[in-house]
Amino acid sequence: MSATELKVRSGQIKKSAFAFRLFILIFLCWFCGCSVISPQGRMRRKVLLYDKELSAAYDQTKLKKSLTLDVLPRIEGLKDELLSQSESVVASLGQSKNGYKTWFTMVAFHEYELSVVRKYFFVVDERIEIRSKQGLRFDCEVLPAKEELGNIHVAKGVKQIALLRGILDNLRKDAAELGGSTDTAGQDNQTLDISVMLIKQVFETILLKLDSFPVLAPKLSDPDGVEFNHLNFGKGKIQVTARDNIVAVKIRLGALLRTFEDLEETGSAQQPAKLQ
Repeated sequence: MSATELKVRSGQIKKSAFAFRLFILIFLCWFCGCSVISPQGRMRRKVLLYDKELSAAYDQTKLKKSLTLDVLPRIEGLKDELLSQSESVVASLGQSKNGYKTWFTMVAFHEYELSVVRKYFFVVDERIEIRSKQGLRFDCEVLPAKEELGNIHVAKGVKQIALLRGILDNLRKDAAELGGSTDTAGQDNQTLDISVMLIKQVFETILLKLDSFPVLAPKLSDPDGVEFNHLNFGKGKIQVTARDNIVAVKIRLGALLRTFEDLEETGSAQQPAKLQ
């Protein structure tokens, strides 16, 4: 067989293979009653799955309802993650084999009632394959003390900024408590410390914009939240909402920005209310 015939034959095989794959795709869409999913849709769905797998322990933990006996087995059962624990705070830390992806779940308990009063989830990926760019996600829910809620009698925008500062302060205190418990076997919280420093830097970027443009503060509760730009991650969004005295913060940056619109990812069936 000549070289020309080989090329023709190879082209026919490729066309046949493409036609077969296209036929299978059309058949599956017809059989399942679905439409063809756009590349953007596939990427968004993959990103959502990517996050949900890592945030399962965070999603399943409920403030005021979950107790230490509920949370500890769930976090201790996570594979390939380092457990860090103090008297009132527990965290699991994970890192991918290539070192590009780092995440943690941290939960703080009431000193006497042993119920969950704060929970955090964080993931940063320096090389998300589907977009070849970096992304960051941070979620938290906190139960402010009655004194904190009762002492805030100022305008809504200022109230939300004050809540953000308080949440950042609690995050640092909870992480510091883990860092102080050096008697825990095999404990190494350097990864947690670096992650908290990165979150702190993101918060400071957000607070700087809110201080410069106070008119944006009331929009923190909107479904689209408030946009901001980060030096390393690019475009980001933040949303602050409250329900049943529980304050929730959701931050997305870079390649994970699309997951911001998925209100179900926090495990909440109802859309959170605006802060008043």
